[in-house]
Amino acid sequence: MPTLAAHDGTTLAYHVYGNGAPVVCLPGGPMQASQYLGELGGLSAHRQLVMLDLRGTGESAIPEDSASCRCDRLVDDVDALREHLGLETMDLIGHSAGANLAALYVGRHPERVGKLALITPSTRAVGVAITGDIRRETARLRQDQPWFGPAFEALEAIVAGQATDDRWRAVAPFFYGRWDEASRAHQAAEDEQKNAEAAAVFGAEGAFDPDATRAALARFAAPVLLLAGEVDLGAPPRVMAEFAGLFPDAEFVVQPGAGHFPWLDDPDWFVATAAAFLG
Repeated sequence: MPTLAAHDGTTLAYHVYGNGAPVVCLPGGPMQASQYLGELGGLSAHRQLVMLDLRGTGESAIPEDSASCRCDRLVDDVDALREHLGLETMDLIGHSAGANLAALYVGRHPERVGKLALITPSTRAVGVAITGDIRRETARLRQDQPWFGPAFEALEAIVAGQATDDRWRAVAPFFYGRWDEASRAHQAAEDEQKNAEAAAVFGAEGAFDPDATRAALARFAAPVLLLAGEVDLGAPPRVMAEFAGLFPDAEFVVQPGAGHFPWLDDPDWFVATAAAFLG
C-alpha cells in the first residue's frame, strides 16, 4: 500500500486501482475510509483511480493535532498527494462530504484541477440549503417500498430536530436505490470505516466560507460533472441543480433510480456517464 508524508509529517495512505491517466478520488462520510467507494462500479477499467484515505481514516495515520482534520486544512493533504504523484494538474472526483474538500481545493488551487466530478455532493462548502420539505418530497418517491413507513417517521423526527442514532439507522434505506442485501452490508460497514472524532472536526467553525468558495467556483473555467441520484435523500436533484449552476461550465445529470451511492445502484450507467466525462 503506497503512502506519503503530509506537510506536518502525518503518514497518508492511498489505494490505486486500474491503469491509465490517474484521477484522484476524495471520499465522504465525512472522514470515512475510501474503502466504501470500491472501484466506483468499475470506473477503474477506464481510468486509474487514486483513492486517498484522509488523515485519521483507513490506512492513514491519526494526526497528532486532531484540529488538522478540519476540511479547509485537508486541502494541503490533497495537494501533497498531487505533488507525490508528480502531477502538475489532476482530475478530481469528490463524493458526498468529499465534494466539500474538492470545492475548497478548487478555490485554493484552480489551476491544478483539470476536470472535476462531484458525485451526490454535500453542499456545506457552498452554503446551498437542503430544506426539510425537499427531503420529504424526495423521500415520498419511495412510498411504495415496504420499509417506507418507519423510515419516513424517523425522517420526520430528524427534520424536526429530534435526531438519534436509531433514527439515522432507520432512514438508511433512503440513501440507496435498492435496499437489498448488498446495500445493507454497505451501510453496516460504515460505522467501523468512519472516524467519529475526526468527523466532528471536519466541519468545525472556520472550515467553510461559502461566499468566498462560491465566488471561486464562478471563476473556475474547467469542465465539471455534477451527478445526482434521482431518489437521493442526502443530495436531492433539485438542490444539486442549484449547485451545478455555481459553475460556468457544469454538466448536470440525474441517474435514474439512484440513491447516494449511484455506482452501487446501476454500475453500468454510472461508469458510462463518468467515463464519458473524464475521457
